[in-house]
Amino acid sequence: MKDYLRIAAAVPPVRPADVAGNLARTREILGTARARRAEAVVLPELGLTGYTCADLFHRPSLLAAAEDALRELLQSEATRGLVAVVGLPVRVAGRIYNCAAVLSDGELNGVVPKTFLANTREFYEARWFASALDAAPSEIALAGATVPFGNDLVFDHPSGAVLGIELCEDLWAPNPPSARLALAGANVLLNLSASDELVGKADYRRGLVLSQSARCLAAYVYAGAGVGESSTDLVYGGHALVAENGTLLAEGPRFSRDPQLALADVDLGFLDFERSASFSFRRAPFSPVRHVPLAHADTRTLERPHSSTSPTPQTPLLRPVDPRPFVPSVRADRDARCEEILAIQSAGLATRLSAVGCRDVVLGLSGGLDSALALLVCVEAFRRLGLPFAGIHCYTLPGFGTTARTKGNAGRLCDGLGVPLETVDISPTARQNLSDLGRDESVHDIAYENAQARGRTYFLMNKANQIGGLVVGTGDLSELALGWCTYNGDHMSMYGVNAGVPKTLVRYIVDWYAGKVGGEAAAALRDILATPVSPELLPANADGTIAQVTEDKVGPYELHDFFLYHVLRRGASKEKVHALALQTFADAYDAATVAKWLDVFFHRFRTRQFKRSCLPDGPKVGSVCLSPRGDWRMPSDAASL
Repeated sequence: MKDYLRIAAAVPPVRPADVAGNLARTREILGTARARRAEAVVLPELGLTGYTCADLFHRPSLLAAAEDALRELLQSEATRGLVAVVGLPVRVAGRIYNCAAVLSDGELNGVVPKTFLANTREFYEARWFASALDAAPSEIALAGATVPFGNDLVFDHPSGAVLGIELCEDLWAPNPPSARLALAGANVLLNLSASDELVGKADYRRGLVLSQSARCLAAYVYAGAGVGESSTDLVYGGHALVAENGTLLAEGPRFSRDPQLALADVDLGFLDFERSASFSFRRAPFSPVRHVPLAHADTRTLERPHSSTSPTPQTPLLRPVDPRPFVPSVRADRDARCEEILAIQSAGLATRLSAVGCRDVVLGLSGGLDSALALLVCVEAFRRLGLPFAGIHCYTLPGFGTTARTKGNAGRLCDGLGVPLETVDISPTARQNLSDLGRDESVHDIAYENAQARGRTYFLMNKANQIGGLVVGTGDLSELALGWCTYNGDHMSMYGVNAGVPKTLVRYIVDWYAGKVGGEAAAALRDILATPVSPELLPANADGTIAQVTEDKVGPYELHDFFLYHVLRRGASKEKVHALALQTFADAYDAATVAKWLDVFFHRFRTRQFKRSCLPDGPKVGSVCLSPRGDWRMPSDAASL
């Protein structure tokens, strides 16, 4: 199944009762959409006649002109290679309906009448139109074709999209038709609208669209009537919106006198993934619908590479693909996110301490990012509980590779925060362990490294037992995804406060806190941010600098967090993630580099599940979590991912 559907909300200039002119402008904007490789286009409500024709809707000449315009549109090139959904009034069995006609490749596929008529305050559609709830035939003859008619239609696109249609007020109803259509399989919902502009209404309308797209786990495309409509009592702004599962992908400017096209690529694979994973969606009542196949000659697929040297997609996506999906791009939003995450972490730790009647925590402070964040969480948790910081027992545990820089930063940070710090050299413990193993200390292998990592945990656990405290874990979400932790070493704790925070976001939380706390603590945090990420388990360089840099070994965390988000949150295949990464990081990494680290991610993620299967408790803070008790359950011996 194709992953993306390029779809547009189109707002051409419209003049009431000028059917010929409206037809010409509709054809023009459809041509523009075709040139931009749109595969489906929705236009405003009653766009062929204009929404504000009032009692002219009763005139047989206007109804006939609208049908003739539809016939001409079908015979033109405007609908070749795409699906167009246009609005017009249609007389059926003595009643007039406000309708959406679905056209593709020169064929009229079906007609959907409006269900809920706007008939409050400034609106009085019931004066002219009947509702889809009124008795009506299931088929009608229109523009030379006999086609399905009703609000129970969904349209199957060759891409795998299923289109469901409602009209304006339908969205405002307590039980919108789109909800029923979504439960029956429609994953792209289209709304032909003529919502007038009032103070604050645009925000409310946008909120409705976003909310309905999220509730239905669908894309929602909204095309509103524009400023060419009559301004006798009302003004129309031509609001055009494309949303996907609660996220706004595209929005056109309102009040423009020029044609507007809000264009975006909808991720069908993500929507299907979300629906298959949602128990509530699967359990919702199912309403039968009639499926109508759509002809479409020019489907577009995001190119899926077959080798590590495959080029980027030939058609760049018209949707934001954030290189740091866990980190808000707007500073104010990012600061608010950091504050909320730290609140979740510290509240979780405070609750655990309170529940077990504990007033002491034990923390290994390396002078690196993760342990720095863990210390900040401890500080905030103790503030919440009104406990003295003397109960935060921090230990710097230098080993064979500890540098003066990281050890010094640990001390400066504790001094700045007013937290006690002790130093315990774990080198003798590690040497004794290596000696017991019959290993030469000069052999810097995995046993050499992990003798230190497990020695640190051994001390922290025993110290916690001695003082009746709780060991706070420091490992983050990115490390857990890669299995970049020593089993029963830093992998283990009594409460893992960072388990839900990816590495790219750890950086921003620490930076945000530095700006908040100031002084010596801020200076230490900023130098920690500038220090290469390292477990410091190998001896330092001759000049005393860090020799073992994590990202040289496992790859850049910005790539791994990108991979993690798209694999777990959006259900993307390896090929799809590769194509997205090539497009997103084109200026930073070549295709071979992206492929190399993507292979590392998939291999490590698949083979390190055994470490995640026995994780300590820790708070979930975002939409991606690897807790074996919560979001992620996977066999440790799985053959593929």
